[in-house]
Amino acid sequence: MARKTILTAAITGNLMTPEISPHLPVTPAQIADEALAAAAAGAAIVHLHVRDPETAKGSMSMALYEELVSRIRDKNTDVLLNLTTGEGGRFVPSDDDPQVAAPGSTLCAPEKRVAHVTALRPDICTLDFNTMWSGAASVINSPRNLEIMAGEIYAAGVTPEIEIFDSGDLHMVKDFVARGIIRTPLMVQMVLGVRFGAVANPATMAYLVSQLPEGTQWAAFGIGRAAFPMLAQAYLLGGHVRIGMEDTAYISKGTHCRSNADLVTKAARIIDDLGGTLATPDDARDILQIAA
Repeated sequence: MARKTILTAAITGNLMTPEISPHLPVTPAQIADEALAAAAAGAAIVHLHVRDPETAKGSMSMALYEELVSRIRDKNTDVLLNLTTGEGGRFVPSDDDPQVAAPGSTLCAPEKRVAHVTALRPDICTLDFNTMWSGAASVINSPRNLEIMAGEIYAAGVTPEIEIFDSGDLHMVKDFVARGIIRTPLMVQMVLGVRFGAVANPATMAYLVSQLPEGTQWAAFGIGRAAFPMLAQAYLLGGHVRIGMEDTAYISKGTHCRSNADLVTKAARIIDDLGGTLATPDDARDILQIAA
């Protein structure tokens, strides 16, 4: 059977703002509606964050996650749900004493970062291997914390999607595999174009792919203007793809996307034009070895 391409729709994220993307979903109802429409447009997986409805900032609220998952599952039991565990990893050092957290810090215990995963047991959740600067914050994913989070994720019967932002992250993933902390075959998502991370170009993506353990199911995506070029590049290199309002505010140069479904529809057209076929949720479960 010819290979099929899994398309993940990243619905809202935690860094995109309503000022940048005026149609960004914020409330659980809005995020759920966007996820359902993205699934109807061809996404086999929806990647989900929740946001504080009052501030629109990223949140770790269990109640918000429960409402979001319930709203989606009430109307669609097929699409695979991928919940983030990226919240809770940011540390902003104070100017007066860098050892003291400044406002904006979210760094917390690893068990708290996966509490919603262990409670709700989605099909997939992210496991970020990056430690890097993001604006004024340092994103910290220490080996100890990642090991604890991985253990909790596997104990919940959830498949971790390993997120890498640069080549060093992949080296650490291989160390975790060698020590039996992360199980193979891997599901890896490559993030390209984040400032101070891997550059969004074909050479960088090809290098990262060349270093993956055999049998890995991988995808890659680009940020901002690199979103659609990197989507096409990922397909051409044999990987899966991702698009969504977490990653880009624009459907084309100078034109805001009005919905995640618009982005998914364009992505599906690109894959079709290149000769590919999108995976259904059932196809994605088979490819990723995830039970229904």
